[in-house]
Amino acid sequence: MKAYDLTELAVRNLRESGLRNSLTTVGISVGVASLVAMLSLGIGLQQLASRRLQKSGLFDTVVVMSRRDLRSFNREPQNSGPAPADSPMLDETARQRIERLPNVREAYPDIRFITELRYEDKPHLTMLAGLPFSAKNNDAFDGMQGKFFSSETAPEIILQKAFAEELLGKRPQPGADEVKVTELAKPLLGQELVMRYTERVENPGGPKRVPRAGESRLTASNQVNDLPQASYSVFLREQKLKIVGVSDLDPDSMRGAARARVFLPLKLAENLRVMQPTNLRDTSRGLGASPTYATVSVRVTSPKYVQSVEDAVRKMGFNTFSITDATRNLRQFFAVLDLFLGIFGSLALAVASIGIVNTLVMAILERRREIGIMKALGASDTDVKKLFFAEAGAMGVMGGALGVALGWVIGRVINLGTNLYLRRQNFPPEQIWAVPWWLVAGAIGFAILVSLVSGMYPAGRAARLDPVQALRYE
Repeated sequence: MKAYDLTELAVRNLRESGLRNSLTTVGISVGVASLVAMLSLGIGLQQLASRRLQKSGLFDTVVVMSRRDLRSFNREPQNSGPAPADSPMLDETARQRIERLPNVREAYPDIRFITELRYEDKPHLTMLAGLPFSAKNNDAFDGMQGKFFSSETAPEIILQKAFAEELLGKRPQPGADEVKVTELAKPLLGQELVMRYTERVENPGGPKRVPRAGESRLTASNQVNDLPQASYSVFLREQKLKIVGVSDLDPDSMRGAARARVFLPLKLAENLRVMQPTNLRDTSRGLGASPTYATVSVRVTSPKYVQSVEDAVRKMGFNTFSITDATRNLRQFFAVLDLFLGIFGSLALAVASIGIVNTLVMAILERRREIGIMKALGASDTDVKKLFFAEAGAMGVMGGALGVALGWVIGRVINLGTNLYLRRQNFPPEQIWAVPWWLVAGAIGFAILVSLVSGMYPAGRAARLDPVQALRYE
């Protein structure tokens, strides 16, 4: 039997029992719709998590630490590189070497320190952190009131919401409404704070520099074995800083570092030469040694190069950590979630397959005489099987296409309802569902496959009919 004749005959048979076949097709579409809706929700949530990580500026970032500090984000045993006692220091020289690695966009030190800030002659002790100028695209500053730093060395700061509340004396009380960022930013933007900090200045054995007016100096020295004496002076400084922004989110919230509440340009933080705990260890390295860092953040050109950059840095003798390491369990969770959503969505399609079997078995009883005539005219058992397979496949195609459209509508409704709820909770809207092209093709293909499998028994039963008995059937 030719393909054209087979298709025409199958369509005619489906049209003659329109109501029953339509109900069966609707059952298939409902099963496909549940499958598409559930999988699109899982895919959408996974894409939402990936977007947030990428926009946070951490998805393409590798955090580098020295093994000498005996601190490591990576709990796996170190199988490459030197032992901790023989590992290099994480200093400026090492940072420059890391920055020259392939696929590295920038490598900047993590500079943060606790200091005193005075606002309206009142002291406030807090932690400051330096931010690179590239952090202006961080999603933590999307809802910021004010603006980002005007330059890499501008004497400007951005306040975190909690510190802004402390400056204005508006700390939230239990049960009280949360203070909005706009209310905090209005009286603070453009105001100046005075930062008091200590600066370390090395004394290379020559005459000590005389402090300027208003400065005080402490002198320290260190002698280690046969190294020359390394002495330095510590000066108490003051720096005026202008408030240019107030942020609701914390850009360090996912780094695992000590939380800073005030942020200033990284270049300015480097130029201030604020004395840090690592400086106390530097005295044994002699004068003129490059500064050491607790951590260095390395940004790669693309997230796909994170693993190769991590491997190269480990070979240099440093420990590394990246969000890619932390999201392995997250990706495993989404894989399991998608599997369970797919299983539950397929249950409705399995029920629909029973409807296909029922419809085609009933069609055999109604068309026994027709099948007998076809066989008497020379139709083979294979031709009869193909006819029933064509009818089952046609219901699968129509049910799959209708189910994908219905699943898309369900996803839109879920997304709309979720965004209405988020707006009531003062959260920005999000896209929590996604229907990629492969899901559309896979859902329709799966519907056709289920339909063909469901049609195997009726097709085989129809092909085994005795034409003599079929012609005598009333």
